Amino acid sequence: MDSLVPILVIGLLVVLALGLMLGSRVGAKRDEQAKSQRDVKKSPAVQRSAGASERSPDSGQASNAVADVDADGTEAVGVEAGHGTAPGTAAPADELEVVEIAIVEESPGEPSGSETVRDADEGEPDRSEGWLRRRLSKARALLGDYVSDLRQRSKLDAEVWDELEEALIRADVGVAATTRIIEELQSQAKSEGWQAPAEALDALRARLVQELGSKDRTLHTRNDELTIWMFVGVNGVGKTTTIGKLAQRAVRADETVVLAAGDTFRAAASEQLAMWGERVGAHTVRSHEGADPASVVFDAVDSATARDASLLLVDTAGRLHTKTNLMEELKKLKRVVDRQPGALQEVLLVMDATTGQNGLAQARIFAEAVDVTGIVLTKLDGTAKGGIVLAIQEELGLPVKVVGVGERADDLIDFDPEAFVDALLGSDD
Repeated sequence: MDSLVPILVIGLLVVLALGLMLGSRVGAKRDEQAKSQRDVKKSPAVQRSAGASERSPDSGQASNAVADVDADGTEAVGVEAGHGTAPGTAAPADELEVVEIAIVEESPGEPSGSETVRDADEGEPDRSEGWLRRRLSKARALLGDYVSDLRQRSKLDAEVWDELEEALIRADVGVAATTRIIEELQSQAKSEGWQAPAEALDALRARLVQELGSKDRTLHTRNDELTIWMFVGVNGVGKTTTIGKLAQRAVRADETVVLAAGDTFRAAASEQLAMWGERVGAHTVRSHEGADPASVVFDAVDSATARDASLLLVDTAGRLHTKTNLMEELKKLKRVVDRQPGALQEVLLVMDATTGQNGLAQARIFAEAVDVTGIVLTKLDGTAKGGIVLAIQEELGLPVKVVGVGERADDLIDFDPEAFVDALLGSDD
């Protein structure tokens, strides 16, 4: 036991020595920081502007930061005594430090990527032969390559049918629609005695064109009376941009157009719609963030009537389909619009083609809530799964009326089933 005493004493001395060394180093560091702060106070980091004393009285009274916007768009911010120095210190009262800050104005709600707002005078769109095939190159590369390979086969056998079924499923046609189409083609092949894969592929093309063309794809309007189109869909699908592009098309056709910014939950949404209105020449009715969407739509109907407008396009919030109360709000907006008898001609569900089958669950809820009349399918040029057009009609029973195949306003086009199928299967080579 006696032998442990020296060891404990030595240990305590070592700990004490280490504590003293650490304390001295911390103290030295604090002294160095304090000296640096004093040096900074003696040499101001920001040069004083020649006109600073003109903007600040010499009375020495402290005030908050003052901001002035110059004619060239820069903002001069003056920090008077007691506000530009470290806490607990005071600067001379006759000194006013000025920092020039360049203001960069950003367009509120400016969409990006394929949603970029394009000017109306951007030139004539490319409508040369095969233009749609080129726009749908991703989808064509997937399904068209399968079709091209199968067409070279010499025998229509089980392997060909399996590969054709796989191609349709991979193109996002959907299992239900694919199974039905393949079974119907096989039955037809048996009754008509097909031998070559080309016969099955030609029949497939004809069947797809027939099915896609079986629905009414007209965007309905009323002659000499106000027409209202209402747009619904989740956030991010291109709803507001779709409205802007359709508005530009209508204005070019000499129609008087009014836009209703019914999405009051996001300030950027109404600002983006107003920006579209300014660019295309359409009046926009909007309110502050958080306002009652129904009141905005009500005022928009009155405004459109007073202006003798021919078309009112109603934007709505990108409501999550899982929130029942928000879907009820959509129903309320529709009731407001319906107060103008016969005016509501279209309720268009805007969908993003790149979401594929995942978007169908959302679409079903919207369709049940507000009696959707048709689909606007955006970003079709950005997906390899163009078969989603068939899946939508198969699952929802709704026609795809308009598709987006590019960034320009002119690239939002009426859906043409025959041109689409030819581009998808590569039949227009």
